[in-house]
Amino acid sequence: MSFQSPIYLLALLLVPLAAAVYVFADRRRRAGAARFASPLLMPSVAPAGPGLRRHLPLVLYAVALAAVALALARPEATVAVPEERAAVVLTTDISGSMEARDVNPSRMTAVRRAALDFLEDAPDELRIGAVAFNHSVRRIEPPRAEREDTRALIEGLTPSGGTATGEGLAAAIGQLSRRGARDRERPPAAVILLSDGTSTHGRNPVEVARQAARLRIPIYTVAFGTDQGTIEVRRPDGGTATRSVPPDRETMRRVATISGARTFSANAGEELATVYERLGSQVATREERREVTAAFVGGAAAFLLIGGVMSLRWFGRLP
Repeated sequence: MSFQSPIYLLALLLVPLAAAVYVFADRRRRAGAARFASPLLMPSVAPAGPGLRRHLPLVLYAVALAAVALALARPEATVAVPEERAAVVLTTDISGSMEARDVNPSRMTAVRRAALDFLEDAPDELRIGAVAFNHSVRRIEPPRAEREDTRALIEGLTPSGGTATGEGLAAAIGQLSRRGARDRERPPAAVILLSDGTSTHGRNPVEVARQAARLRIPIYTVAFGTDQGTIEVRRPDGGTATRSVPPDRETMRRVATISGARTFSANAGEELATVYERLGSQVATREERREVTAAFVGGAAAFLLIGGVMSLRWFGRLP
């Protein structure tokens, strides 16, 4: 225990001082009574006294005084506070192929909607982060319970460039594995990959899925797009051409299966709610310093009340 205002602990000196004054006054009272009658005659001229119990109310008052002194010093105690540790990282593909409009109104809009719906529906205690990638990792938001920055990242997604799915997954896994390294036991964690699945840059996403499996971090995949998806690309002569961009469902399926998760289709946004249920809820504790002044004030009031009740019941007066 520590104190925010330790100077007030000097008030504890009043407790032995008050005890000394009480003992001195009690001895004077008994000495004064002895002057009027012999000790041998006292039982016949005075009723039997209350004995040692007459001191009990004053003892309770002394304890109350000590509690008040401690309360003035504003005591703090270290307490264990429950903390939800489950975390999810939304890993979103913002490559140029996400401009395709084979998913109404576009793949990118569908990705954004699915991610925002997940943020809206997930439990408040769930820690959610985000990774946005195209041919490289563009933005990272670490998982935390406050979601304003993650929501802003998702709302600002715009498609361009190539696709480095493996790099995006590696960044997401890195965020989750760093959290686990600080804990004795790895907290529940998962990655949700929102993509059309076709990787053109960086490391192989299947190899990253094997790494995730070793770390016990499942990667749930949501494949966006149809085989009829196309985008407009600029030709060297300045014109445009249409390029087919079908989703790589097989890679998405393998990533999910290898990592121990499931794969969903683009219209299965509601199924993402099962991700948190599959994670479960693991509650840990963290140490936090809290002021406990109220407890000492309450204790002082209780001791004063009990001492007063005893004094009134036994002696018909307050000390």
